Amino acid sequence: MDFRFGVVGESVRTAGDLLSTARRAEELDYATLTLRDHLIPDGFGDQLAPMVALTAAAAATTRLRVGTLVLANDYRHPAFVAKEAATLDAVSGGRFELGLGAGWLREEYERAGLPFDPARVRVDRLEESLRIVTSLLDGEKTTFAGEHYRVDGLTVHPVPPRRPPLLVGAGSRRMLGLAGRYADIAGVLPRALPNGTISDELTERLPDTIARKVGWVREAAEAAGGRDVELSMLVYPAFGPDPRRAAAKVAVLRGWGASSAGLVLDMPSQFVGPPEHIAEQMAARRERFGFSYYLVSDADMEAFAPVVALLNGR
Repeated sequence: MDFRFGVVGESVRTAGDLLSTARRAEELDYATLTLRDHLIPDGFGDQLAPMVALTAAAAATTRLRVGTLVLANDYRHPAFVAKEAATLDAVSGGRFELGLGAGWLREEYERAGLPFDPARVRVDRLEESLRIVTSLLDGEKTTFAGEHYRVDGLTVHPVPPRRPPLLVGAGSRRMLGLAGRYADIAGVLPRALPNGTISDELTERLPDTIARKVGWVREAAEAAGGRDVELSMLVYPAFGPDPRRAAAKVAVLRGWGASSAGLVLDMPSQFVGPPEHIAEQMAARRERFGFSYYLVSDADMEAFAPVVALLNGR
């Protein structure tokens, strides 16, 4: 697949931030602006409600796609997710991408008074939700009776002329399998831990681990009829004239130690050095792993723009 690039609005706090970021992302030829879905600051500060904010971003731009990265399934019934997705797709002129995940941030659940069920239960719910949402957005009259959700002869209005692309963010084998079976885009992540955090283990980011995760997506996609699934990853590039020195800095900042610089250089999710070098890395890793859709924080949007110019659509 051709390269495309997105921005995650991690530092967007106000309407002004939102609109200026969206317009600037479009000027720099990014494909998408995405927003997270959190009720508490987490590691990125307070967040705007994604569906409402993305509607405003779409209205302020003409080409930029907008998307969720990702909605936590447990926070909304799938019928309402489908209704809002269909509406946002319509008002944006078909520029919406729906990202869904199982939810992982225990502290957020607890502070909102929501039960933080074991991962198995949360993933069960997500799978049921994916079945309902895809059926509704495909324009089908949907009846479904599962353990967690029931709908009876439900339809959605407006019916999208083409179902909005669906992204599933996934780090575990089962979640990556769901992405392969249901999603148009698999957002490959480090695995979520039972304590309600995301793993910071170095091994989660090494080439063999990422290759194994990509393999799980492809295996599930093949079993589901040979589906084509775009592979995506959120990355935090480190710029500098010397890739090894930039890698050593990343290793120290992440707590892995300067001796891990060589491992950082090989991480599929880590890009270091000048823009031309990063572009070469991305082309090589697309060949090896298949990743073609990369997202960066809005804090890196300007610095990463030369990479977008080198690779966009190639």
